[in-house]
Amino acid sequence: MKVFYWSPFLSNIATVEAVTKSINSIIMYDKEKEIEPYIIDSTGEWFEKKDKIKDIKVIRLYKKNFYKFLPKGGYIKSRISQIIIFLYSFRKLARLIKKEKPDFLVAHLIISLPLLLFKIFNFKTKLIVRISGTPKLNFIRKFYWSFLSEKIFKVTCPTISIYEKFKNLKIFPIYKLAILHDPIISVRYINERKKELIDKNFKNLEFILSIGRLTKQKNFQLLITAFNEINKNIPHIKLLILGEGEEKNKLENLIKKLNLQEKVYLLGYKTNVFNYIHKAKCFISSSLYEDPGFVIIEAAFLNKVVFATDSNTGPSEILKNSTRGFLFKNNDHKDLVKKFTEYSNSSEQEINLKIINLKKYSKKFTIFEHYKNLRNLLVI
Repeated sequence: MKVFYWSPFLSNIATVEAVTKSINSIIMYDKEKEIEPYIIDSTGEWFEKKDKIKDIKVIRLYKKNFYKFLPKGGYIKSRISQIIIFLYSFRKLARLIKKEKPDFLVAHLIISLPLLLFKIFNFKTKLIVRISGTPKLNFIRKFYWSFLSEKIFKVTCPTISIYEKFKNLKIFPIYKLAILHDPIISVRYINERKKELIDKNFKNLEFILSIGRLTKQKNFQLLITAFNEINKNIPHIKLLILGEGEEKNKLENLIKKLNLQEKVYLLGYKTNVFNYIHKAKCFISSSLYEDPGFVIIEAAFLNKVVFATDSNTGPSEILKNSTRGFLFKNNDHKDLVKKFTEYSNSSEQEINLKIINLKKYSKKFTIFEHYKNLRNLLVI
């Protein structure tokens, strides 16, 4: 059976990993070759990720690459680009589905386009919509999704909390909802990459780690503000932040304002983060919301103590009332400082129990577990 993936992205977001690892799970474990996966490239975005798609079949809607010309960075620019992708891909995507007749189309991003196409055209293809993160559910989006829900085969949710949220909202019929954990953990790959050396300037230092795009959602201003207090009690510790984004200048100014230039380091985007996670004292996610939170799961697998925002979505479910880590109040740097103090005063036995519980939970997100559940969804 043919399975097409639709996921036009604009930046280095976790969805890129979700798509490529989902397809690679099929390539790795579908020994009978029952499933034939493809990525649909809308504007050339996937050819910016050649290292991630070398074993994946890609169908291009356009021969020319105009992804690099799309506006990027910030809410307004992203919305403009999404509209451009929607309009430019409308006819091309419709023709592709009509011609190739895939058994399934799995939509991760800009799902409004396939939803509309499936309403207009009576495709025999089955549409699977993956709820990515925690979308803002205004009246228009609720109405649009509800109106077009009859054309959806399944709506997959990455966590139980999102499943319950949509179950209660009653936008989609309950029988169309399914939990499908993202394929985050590639055991062999992570165990190989964690051995690589980190920047020599930090290899012998004790540091707290955080990873993500430098955007408002990731809330690194809160983390840096909290670290300023933490560092007063633990002066030797550093804070490393990996990632790029539109808030870089703002964060650099905050670091200067707090006189933390020799304490907090913005190291930019790294192709390998596992070696940094492996060496870190602990991992902190300060995001306003995540679902599930890829890096939280990766840190869990690498036996790290994890701190995360209690945002009633992914991190709250993963850390389970702080039994698997430390949850702090959303957008409250003082509570993060308080939880870090609790951590510093905890016994080794208490910390190890949290680490063991979290590592056990993280195994739900292995590539093999994802493949088993995805195959059941497709074949059944």
